[in-house]
Amino acid sequence: MIKKQFYNFIKELQNTITSKIESVDGKATFHQDEWHRKEGGGGFSRVIQDGNVFEKGGVSISAVHGPLPKAMQSYFKVNDVDFYATGLSLVIHPENPMVPTVHANFRYFEMYDKTGAIVDSWFGGGLDLTPYYLFEEDARHFHQVCKDVCDRHQVADYKLFKQKCDEYFHNTHREEARGIGGLFYDYCRESEQFSMKDWLAFQKDMASHFLDAYIPIVKKRKNLPFTPEQREWQEIRRGRYVEFNLVHDKGTLFGLKTNGRIESILMSLPPHVQWVYDHQPEAGSEEEKLLKVLKEPVEWV
Repeated sequence: MIKKQFYNFIKELQNTITSKIESVDGKATFHQDEWHRKEGGGGFSRVIQDGNVFEKGGVSISAVHGPLPKAMQSYFKVNDVDFYATGLSLVIHPENPMVPTVHANFRYFEMYDKTGAIVDSWFGGGLDLTPYYLFEEDARHFHQVCKDVCDRHQVADYKLFKQKCDEYFHNTHREEARGIGGLFYDYCRESEQFSMKDWLAFQKDMASHFLDAYIPIVKKRKNLPFTPEQREWQEIRRGRYVEFNLVHDKGTLFGLKTNGRIESILMSLPPHVQWVYDHQPEAGSEEEKLLKVLKEPVEWV
């Protein structure tokens, strides 16, 4: 069964990612909470805080099931069905503003009629990078890893998935991107051309290369010096990250409307954030350079 294969994969992937993050940090370790959802299912949330490198990070897996709530029936435009959803979700917030925040999510969803027959199923997910100071070689590296994985799979279209990422991770109320993008794909279903096994192969390949996309950037930037003013800029930009997650993010909406665990849903929020009234960076500054890039998508590879 696809759902069992994928769940077993993300269980192992959670171990791989958290072990690597701990190794790079060198101080902090992940704390794990197991949680249960009364309607069915649960998950394992792992959080790291106050490390040498990572100020806060979460790497969680879940598998929840049961009747699809009324609010989500309207969202998916379906009648009374049951569902199963499983996935791995992570957000890492480094302390050094020269190191970007990263987000990734890899998920699988099934719907059933009341006889238990599958009536729909799909994969979704992606990964994206949110720098506070722009190093173009880092952006190129991150996107190159994404493109290399896509190029190995006929089901995957790097150009399309990048475009969807640029469109999705966009604070429309501020007319700027959340970061420099990556990949975003959803409702990846079986078709005449591709099977769910084809999508599973791509999903596993991309998820397995998350560390290759991110960790080299962390190692390169984690010891760079920074000033209090640069830290303040990071916290202001983190505010934009919070705005996206609370206003636009579909995963947050789904978790809240399916009675998910609040601590796990909101683990993506950074610990130190600022909202400064009408803050404007100096003309010609590195801060202004970042904002200009966030106004229009860039072809990094």
